[in-house]
Amino acid sequence: MTTINKQTFDFLANLDSNNNRDWFLANKASYETAHENVVAFADNLLTQLQKIDASIPSTPTGKKCVMRIYRDVRFSKDKTPYKNNFGISFAANGKNGNYPGYYIQIQPNNNFIAGGYWMPEATHLKAIRQEIDYNSSQFKEIIEASDFVKYFEGLSQEDKLKTCPKGYNTDNENLELLKLKSFTVFHRFTDEEMMGGKIITDMVNGLSLIYPLTNFLKNAIQ
Repeated sequence: MTTINKQTFDFLANLDSNNNRDWFLANKASYETAHENVVAFADNLLTQLQKIDASIPSTPTGKKCVMRIYRDVRFSKDKTPYKNNFGISFAANGKNGNYPGYYIQIQPNNNFIAGGYWMPEATHLKAIRQEIDYNSSQFKEIIEASDFVKYFEGLSQEDKLKTCPKGYNTDNENLELLKLKSFTVFHRFTDEEMMGGKIITDMVNGLSLIYPLTNFLKNAIQ
């Protein structure tokens, strides 16, 4: 199975120290080699993920799932033109953008697998909170499963509300879950693990643990 090559990490480390167009153009061949490595890795993962999550369509290729390395700097104070990582996005039901799915980041000393739904739009957030309130036992069964907790250490608390969300009472037994604005988990991998022969198997195991969460979130907004 495909692994991430040391040359890919070397390219990203050098790009981080030389994030400018002149350097990138002079090292375009190194970028293309690294990109091909990540595409092959994404193809491998996509094939395995489709066996876990039937809503992942068969039409996308690994290449289409690898995100662009070029940054959109139009509205950012950071004007560096390139990302210092490769991102791979597998979207449930083939949706792009704001929808439950899976994400893999490849970056020196900052590799991880993630999934769920990051910052859902207002109508989706309302629907998810309603589903958690109605079916809290099902949701808790997913996020409190021993394998899930051991692997992910719980849902991300990013941007969590400090007060009770509109439409709910402060004595709601699921208040802390209802305060969430994202429903995501992640698990880190070392560079050595990414280059090791077990990485696809290990990531697929992680994706299989994420699947019940993404499935719950998809059903909530459909």
